[in-house]
Amino acid sequence: MDEEPTVIVVDDDVDIREALVGLLRSVGLKAKALASVSEFLEHGRPTGPACLVLDVRLPGRSGLDLQRELAKSNIFVPIIFVTGYGDIPMTVQAMKGGAIEFLTKPFRDQEILDAIQKGLALDRARFDDEKAIAALRARFESLSSREREVMAHVVRGRLNKLIAADLGISEITVKVHRSNVMRKMQASSLPELTRMADRLCLPDRKPTGE
Repeated sequence: MDEEPTVIVVDDDVDIREALVGLLRSVGLKAKALASVSEFLEHGRPTGPACLVLDVRLPGRSGLDLQRELAKSNIFVPIIFVTGYGDIPMTVQAMKGGAIEFLTKPFRDQEILDAIQKGLALDRARFDDEKAIAALRARFESLSSREREVMAHVVRGRLNKLIAADLGISEITVKVHRSNVMRKMQASSLPELTRMADRLCLPDRKPTGE
């Protein structure tokens, strides 16, 4: 079953934390409230889809510091910045860093809810894509080394007789491997198999002399 999405609220103002958590729970969203960047790093991002509502100005490390740290660590979570003291340079920095929204307090309930739904949709799409890639990778790993070689040639549009010559095997053997590749990869056509190879970022294996 898909994991329930989580909205993490990081704000040092307890009243704002409680108000946001109450709002989120009133519309059926799971929420976690934290007071600092350190608390967020201690808990880490949830394993399922998530969205981060992050105050810019926090005691110790700021929200912008956390954004940079997450990017440096290749940890993706959609960020909605909120602040009572926004300015143009701060907004530009946040948006260049990949924030999906920058809201100035006080903001309307619908405004923050719309931004959160956008963030959760982005993270769900990323999770779905990662699961699809993982399933594709598992199918690819089920291929023998020879089948992988044949697949690399097939997705480049090479004919069976040329593949046979390149690999030093018979054309009939190439056809058998090719059939196994299509079956194991669950590809119904060559274009579909080629798209799978592209998604897997397979190295381009060019025969000697090309």
